[in-house]
Formats: sequence, C-alpha cells, structure tokens
Amino acid sequence: MAHIRVATEADIDSLFDIRTSVLENHQSRVDLARVGVTPDSVAQMLHSSSRAWIASERKQDVAFSMADASDATVFAMFVRPAFEGRGLGRILMKRAEEWLFEQGCVEIWLLTDANRDVRANGFYRHLGWDDAGIQQDGQVKFTKTRPTDSA
Repeated sequence: MAHIRVATEADIDSLFDIRTSVLENHQSRVDLARVGVTPDSVAQMLHSSSRAWIASERKQDVAFSMADASDATVFAMFVRPAFEGRGLGRILMKRAEEWLFEQGCVEIWLLTDANRDVRANGFYRHLGWDDAGIQQDGQVKFTKTRPTDSA
C-alpha cells in the first residue's frame, strides 16, 4: 500500500525523477528547464502558494501531484510507468482537488495534451473534470467546480 505525504524541498529530486520517467507527455530535465521548471522554481513554488503530494511504495517515491492555489490549478500529476493502474493518480488528484477547494478556490483547472489518445484525457474525465476546450497553445483545459453541500 502506498504512503502519501506532503512533499518538501527535500523531495525535489524525486519529483523530477518521477516527472522524467513517464512515457506519455515525456519531458527531460532540459525540456523542463526551457519552460522554467527547475529545482529552484519548484522550491520557490513549495514555499509560496503551491503544495505537492508524493506517493511512496516500499521506500520508493513513485507518483506525485502538485497544485497552485494562487492560480487554482493542478500543476502536475505523474506516476512512474511501473506503478500505473494502482489508483495512485486518483488518490493524488483527490488530495490536490480537496486542498485547492479548502484554499477557497471555486473552480479549479488543469492543462494537458489535446491528443484524445493520451490517457490523461480519459483519466480526468473519469474523475469528473469537464473539457473546457483547446487553448491557444494547443493543450486542452479541464475544469472542475467545488462541490456544493447538500442540505
């Protein structure tokens, strides 16, 4: 069974190792640096309005999600290929969603590859996210509204 914890600055190397291990939407550390995602930028995010959660199994970090409350966005959700299909993505997405709503976000969003064959599209739809359309950069935006309390 996976252990889920809030990620700290000490986990940044693990976050990058997980991120660069994926097969779909793969990006190397060089690719990530080109778009401003570096160990320093992630450290700054973790010390501001962002939070990350990391899943570990048998003392190995295997998946993470990251959200930014100032932008009401799920910034990242990645699972090492060998650990896919175990429900870790669903658990980590739920943590990110709940945290964003607890921070006062009413509508949250994320971006992913617009290619319908990319599994992330179906994954987000299965979790109740709504397709908000293709963005100018070619990615698809998904949104989710805070659930209302039933009285």
